[in-house]
Amino acid sequence: MDFSKFLDDEFDVKDWINGAFKAVQKDVPGKVDGYAATLVMKLQLFIQEVNNAIEETSNQALQNMPRVLRDVEALKQEASFLKEQMILVKEDVKKFEQDTAQSMQVLVSIDQVKSRMQSAAEALQEADKWSTLSIDIEETFKTQDVTVIAAKLTSMQSSLAMLVDTPDYSEKCVHLEALKNRLEAIASPQIVTTFNTQSLDSAKVFMKVFTEIDRMPQLLAYYYKCHKGHLVAIWQELCQTDLSLQRQLTEFYDTLLSTWHSQLQWTSQVFKSPYEVVTILLIQTLNAMVPSIPVCLHSEMERAGPEAKLTTLLEFYETTSHFAKGLETAMLTHLDDTNLIKVAELVEAVYSPYKSYQLKYGDLEEAYLLIELSAVPLEHGEVIDCVQELSHSVTKLFGLASGAVDRCMKLTDGIGICGLLKALKALFTKYVSDVANTLQSIRTKCRLEEMPDKSHFQEDWTAFHNSVRIISCCGDLLRQCQDFDQQLSNRILLLAGKHLSDSYSPCSLTSIHEAGCTDKKSASRNPWQEYNYLLKGNSADYTSLMEILYSLKEKGTGNSNLLSEARSALLRLNQQTHQLAFDSVFVRIKQQLSVVPRMESWSLSGMGETLTEELPAFSLTPLEYITNIGQYIMSLPLHLEPFVTQEDAALELALHAGKLPFPPEQGDELPELDNIADYWLGSIARATMQTYCEAVLQIPEISPHSTKQLATDIDYLVNVMDALGLQPSRTLQQILTLIKTKPEEYRQAAKSLPQRLSSTIAAMRNIDY
Repeated sequence: MDFSKFLDDEFDVKDWINGAFKAVQKDVPGKVDGYAATLVMKLQLFIQEVNNAIEETSNQALQNMPRVLRDVEALKQEASFLKEQMILVKEDVKKFEQDTAQSMQVLVSIDQVKSRMQSAAEALQEADKWSTLSIDIEETFKTQDVTVIAAKLTSMQSSLAMLVDTPDYSEKCVHLEALKNRLEAIASPQIVTTFNTQSLDSAKVFMKVFTEIDRMPQLLAYYYKCHKGHLVAIWQELCQTDLSLQRQLTEFYDTLLSTWHSQLQWTSQVFKSPYEVVTILLIQTLNAMVPSIPVCLHSEMERAGPEAKLTTLLEFYETTSHFAKGLETAMLTHLDDTNLIKVAELVEAVYSPYKSYQLKYGDLEEAYLLIELSAVPLEHGEVIDCVQELSHSVTKLFGLASGAVDRCMKLTDGIGICGLLKALKALFTKYVSDVANTLQSIRTKCRLEEMPDKSHFQEDWTAFHNSVRIISCCGDLLRQCQDFDQQLSNRILLLAGKHLSDSYSPCSLTSIHEAGCTDKKSASRNPWQEYNYLLKGNSADYTSLMEILYSLKEKGTGNSNLLSEARSALLRLNQQTHQLAFDSVFVRIKQQLSVVPRMESWSLSGMGETLTEELPAFSLTPLEYITNIGQYIMSLPLHLEPFVTQEDAALELALHAGKLPFPPEQGDELPELDNIADYWLGSIARATMQTYCEAVLQIPEISPHSTKQLATDIDYLVNVMDALGLQPSRTLQQILTLIKTKPEEYRQAAKSLPQRLSSTIAAMRNIDY
């Protein structure tokens, strides 16, 4: 039987018993009891064996304990003896140091003397060597062998390094430099030939020679001069051709890009820093061009007309930008191996011809937009044509604005946003001014500023319908302005957002500089993407740019208000359009009411006066002027129906943004504000009642019969208002009360009414109260 399972850490009695009986139940099912007795006996025997083993082990441990205690005591004594010996050794070392301190100082002094004597001997040897080399160098120069002469000069240079403290050291330095100049003069024709023919073997020889004599900058100067002269000559040849400047730039930029690849391959086999060498070559070439690119650009811009200046500049800039992107792609994989300061200088050299124009971008864009806007017709002979052109002008306006954004992104990479906003402000201001002038022209054509013929009343809703179309145009303007503002914000943040550092804060004095500088140690720096002409060109615009970007980043582009001034101007234009629509409706009513104060019938009295004084009021009919007004107002809901039935989002936006004159009186219920048609109807009704009240109060004198007639007219207007679900104004109700009041009851009735109104009506009726 296997008893090893009793040693397991996770031993389970039940599992062991079940396992022991499982085999017996399969083989001999009827002998389980017997097997159990046998298993118990085996376990008892096993327990007895374990007890015996434990007892034997315990006896052995007791017997060995005295010997272990003796060994521990002996080890303790040995450790104590070792400690005493260590103390003695420490004292001996300390005594030895005290006894030999003076001897060690003598040895140090002797060693210093020895070192000085060796240095003096070496200096004498080098002085002798310098003298020998100085004598031999002239003979060496006669050989014209650059390699041998360089070896001699290198030896002289090494000797001179040992003679720093000699009195004539400076004279020797001057002499050595003169010898190096002679060597350079001898080698210069060969160097020029080597660089012109691209001879690798010769270039490597001169590289070794000039490195040994510490003249690498001079060798690089020869390299730059040779290739720069060749490239400048190519540019001058292009300038002599009949090609356009854009084509000349394209071919020259292609040459520069080809030179970058070919020279990088060649310099990699010669110089230690090939990327920096070729970068400097391009910088010097771009700065040495005759005529320079800025001069050529200036000439082309002068020849271009005002309407073509910006597009001409963009064509040239796109050519340069294409070259810059090609160069950036070529350098991108090796930026880590390149001097980033030199790369930044190259970026500056490529883009600097456009810097002055980029700084004036806002003025250029503004001039271009205003010229383009002047070609958008708004004024026409017929009103319907004016309205049609106004509708078409909305798309043209935002087409111009979108084009301006595209040009800003292409020419300034989004950095010129301040100039763009200035140009857009001028565009919207001029457009709003032109539309306002057109609205004034429409008012004149619709004869809203003059009174129609008094003898003839005719309804004409054409001007109102045209005004509604213009209101819809204003709604389209407001909607597109909001959408355009958000699109502009998104594009600015996408393109120019890279110039805003995470640490920028408008409150920080150093944040403006930090915003333009990324981490200098960052391996991901790319001067091509960091170029910002505003940083040194216009600090005020740069600060504004950072504030705009910070605001867009913090608040989100959905809450931007870059075009807040333009939107305000459009809202004012929408208000003017509402006034035009209102006046086109109200002018007919105003014409009818204008005759009320001057009607002769108010003061007429004759034979019939006495007979009619006692007639009841219902025997009178409203006069023509008030019935014309009543019928006109009753027809108004029919013409306001488009406000309710048409699903025109632009019209609805404009109507909600606009305000009408004659708002509801304070304290009145305002259910009409929920319905645009009711709002318009209420405004015109209040205008009618207020104007009617003013006209009535201007009547100089009224007879008793005419007083009843006037009351009948006012009652008619009140009934019209009731029919339309509108409340008569307080002033109209008060006038009606005073008109209907009998003279003997006038004083009592006037007590609860405004004194000025009561006095005016009393004077009109010749009542002394």
